[in-house]
Amino acid sequence: MTAFRLRLTRDGFQAAARPGAPLPPINRVLYVQEGRLSIEAGGGQVSLGTNAAWYGASACSAAAGAEGATVLRFELVRSTAPVAILAGASSTLLLEHEIRLDPAARYLMRCDRVECDPGGEALPHRHKGGGIRCLIGGTLQVRVEGEPERTIKPGEAWFESGREPVYAKASASEASSFIRCSILPREIRGQSSIVYVEPTHAASKPRRYTVFVDEPIELP
Repeated sequence: MTAFRLRLTRDGFQAAARPGAPLPPINRVLYVQEGRLSIEAGGGQVSLGTNAAWYGASACSAAAGAEGATVLRFELVRSTAPVAILAGASSTLLLEHEIRLDPAARYLMRCDRVECDPGGEALPHRHKGGGIRCLIGGTLQVRVEGEPERTIKPGEAWFESGREPVYAKASASEASSFIRCSILPREIRGQSSIVYVEPTHAASKPRRYTVFVDEPIELP
């Protein structure tokens, strides 16, 4: 296994800010939490509204619309790569975590939104790959085996390796939702990554998923 790092940066774009210097080529997902974003990459341009995401591996630049934008930027990098700062945006590194990947294996990068009803539970489970999650609504009690239980609040991020069992429970008083970016085996493209500790729990469907990105990648 080789050490790579998965990063999550929150970029707050000023209204109608002009595109700055492009971000370097890297496997990257941009999720628009609020506002509208215009992305230029590979000679083309894409416009995204709220609750939409884009994936690219080439250099790219981005600018917000008239109302500005709040963007969650997920990047898979080598351990030595510096944190890229977007011109025209206020950038905050929310989380960076090592992720163990086999250079000989084939992977994909997936970004999805997970929505939980009030009081919804994710019974003990693992995943077929690691990833970063960022809560965007409600609260979530998360217990990763071997770690203290945490109460996650909006704007906070956490990492799950996929190897340790995880239990999560949403707030009893309001719906909860988070954005997740994972590095997964390419052969499960289009399939769920979840594996329950108790197989009978697979029949429980307490969450809803919206997949934005499910793209094969080459490791940096």
